[in-house]
Amino acid sequence: MKMQLGEIASAVSAQNDTSAWNEIEVSSVAFDSRHLSAGALFVPLEGERDGHEFVQNAGKNGAVATLWKADHGEAPADLPVLVVDDPLAALQALSQHYLLKINPKVVAVTGSNGKTTTKDMVAAILATHFNVTKTMDNFNNEIGVPVTILSMEPNTEVLVIEMGMDRPGQLDFLSRLVEPDVAIITMIGEAHIEFFGTRDKIADAKLEITHGLKEDGTFIYDGDEPLLVERAKQVSQRQLTFGRQESDDMYALNVKGTDTQTTFFANEWPDQEMTVPMIGDYNVNNALAALSVAKLYRIAPQASAGAFTNLNLTENRAEWVQGSAGERILSDVYNSNPTAVKEVMAAFSAVATNGKRRVVLGDMLELGDQSDSLHASLETVFDSKLVSDVYLVGPHMKALYTALLDRFDQAHLHLYGTDEQAKLITQLKSDLTPEDIVLIKGSHGIHLENVLAALQ
Repeated sequence: MKMQLGEIASAVSAQNDTSAWNEIEVSSVAFDSRHLSAGALFVPLEGERDGHEFVQNAGKNGAVATLWKADHGEAPADLPVLVVDDPLAALQALSQHYLLKINPKVVAVTGSNGKTTTKDMVAAILATHFNVTKTMDNFNNEIGVPVTILSMEPNTEVLVIEMGMDRPGQLDFLSRLVEPDVAIITMIGEAHIEFFGTRDKIADAKLEITHGLKEDGTFIYDGDEPLLVERAKQVSQRQLTFGRQESDDMYALNVKGTDTQTTFFANEWPDQEMTVPMIGDYNVNNALAALSVAKLYRIAPQASAGAFTNLNLTENRAEWVQGSAGERILSDVYNSNPTAVKEVMAAFSAVATNGKRRVVLGDMLELGDQSDSLHASLETVFDSKLVSDVYLVGPHMKALYTALLDRFDQAHLHLYGTDEQAKLITQLKSDLTPEDIVLIKGSHGIHLENVLAALQ
């Protein structure tokens, strides 16, 4: 990003006279005053703390200008200020202005599971032929999407945007903000069911990603999901499906997996083996969604295969790391929901080991009134012949603990409160041997990344 303050003032409809500062050059935006680059425009957002309290700190750290909410009284005099009604709305308006200015193709990705991995795969494939910018980390909401847009280099040809949601209307807003050329829904699960009640309503909300889809755009979705097949009838744009059935436009053949990679062939290119450097058959569907984009942009199968081989994945999504005792740890601590747990448990339980398989699971959040029953439902994926010890963390995991009492004795089944991580870490360090493998998975709010760090 590189814009003069006068252009920014016009894009955000600044209310004050900015003519004295019009030629100041802005090279980035930031909403955290502690982490910004010299030349940044500071955006003071209101959350647990009011960002306006940190404007002076932003200036000390290199910000060259700041937004300022009109109802917050007199703005500071020692930093150029753009007075606006709402700094967040101004950030969004600025991102839309910049998006139109750079004018890349836009690929938007959502889904209950797999959206981050699919985003990474799509970006890797497209980067074999285009200059690509993609969503970093978890910047996938009303703040993160605009910040991602504004991080684009001027030569960006394709923008790959991940879109998250936790309420109806959120994807409608984000889709209309970016007006994607391609909209992808990876799958429908139970994530955020607390806010929606049913998978049907989750599917309705996910379909909002098509609301801003360009008229000549393409909708790509899981053709094996009846909830999406039915709703796709509402979408007039071109459609491509992926999945495991021959009725899908892109489907997988001859899927094989190990603990570190999964190989398959796609029907479109039956002579080209694809290797994804990830555990789990479920990641094949994410790859098929990415290959659907490859087909759309006429990228050769050899290039796609090479992109998969050299895939640069976002951290903490089912990645193997080494523990300090020599054990191998499958880290999947960013997020969790019932579908994701069942998928990764199936893959983990099949991994060969000379030691023991140990599973650490934290509460799955945002499941509402169905939380305890959904936690208990995970009982079906545990086989005491394959998994030695189970360590459960959080109040909702008590339901799974109770369900597993028939499968595991209490010496191998452990339950901890969210404030008992130190006790869990001590127990794990006592139990682990260099030959063991460990799965650690939970919703981010349970902070099992602390357990992971302690074991490393």
